[in-house]
Amino acid sequence: MQITGGEDETMSNKPVVKAFWDEPTGSWQYVFHDPVTRKGAIVDPVWNFDPLSGSTSTKSAEEILDYVQSEKLEIVWILDTHPHADHFSAAPWLKERLGAPTAIGEHVKKVQRLWHDIYNLPDDFPTDGSQWDRLFRDGETFQVGEIDVRVMFSPGHTLASITYVAGDAAFVHDTLMMPDSGSSRADFPGGDSGELYNSISAILSLPGDTRVFVGHDYAPNGRGPQCEATVGEHNRANIHVGKGTSEADYCALRDARDATLPLPKLMLAALQINIRGGRKPEPEDNGRSYLKIPLDRFEAR
Repeated sequence: MQITGGEDETMSNKPVVKAFWDEPTGSWQYVFHDPVTRKGAIVDPVWNFDPLSGSTSTKSAEEILDYVQSEKLEIVWILDTHPHADHFSAAPWLKERLGAPTAIGEHVKKVQRLWHDIYNLPDDFPTDGSQWDRLFRDGETFQVGEIDVRVMFSPGHTLASITYVAGDAAFVHDTLMMPDSGSSRADFPGGDSGELYNSISAILSLPGDTRVFVGHDYAPNGRGPQCEATVGEHNRANIHVGKGTSEADYCALRDARDATLPLPKLMLAALQINIRGGRKPEPEDNGRSYLKIPLDRFEAR
């Protein structure tokens, strides 16, 4: 876990960022806040899930809540960047305790329709994004205290991915990894390596000193987990897109690598939760919720 912001924390375009590491899923979660008003937002909080026992817990979300309370922050948004395939979203749990609205990009409706068919969900399952309080459009802006936040539609990893550019900090979800890991995969249902290249290009067109906060890190070569590099550092050193990599070369590399990757071990569980905005399926007549596994829908790798 780390805090960034430095000596210029009083600048209105420079939010204080606190990162939280979830080791089992390799996920980064964030709280950023305006140091002037102490209003803040939470990005991509994790609701813990043990696939062996089927049990859930709120350990990671409780760490975030403890930090918010200890720092006396007023959380004004709980933000998902996309419906994740590798962890459950804890947004509703935090909303209950903090009273802040939840939000995601408007194209989540496409993801809901896609997975509605994959899971063969009932006709009355809502695919209108109503599980969130707000659906952001590309280019839309909002405030977190005195921090301006801009939404960038960033498809390619999923149909619905968005980036939140909060002052000089960009929360880029699963488009980019750290420079020594490159970029995220584009082979999920609805993914596309060409769209991902264009999304990354837009992110790397931001000012060079923009702090880029990634959604995952798998700590290659024995180093510790990291979450932050600048746009300039990515342009110089990212192993997939640095130094002016062409779209054709990127797509060839990305598609070849994706073909060797196993599907995320939590994907079929996580999408059932996350297209519901971080909620369990409706309990059955015994009071318990159940997850469905679509047999033989995906090929083993």
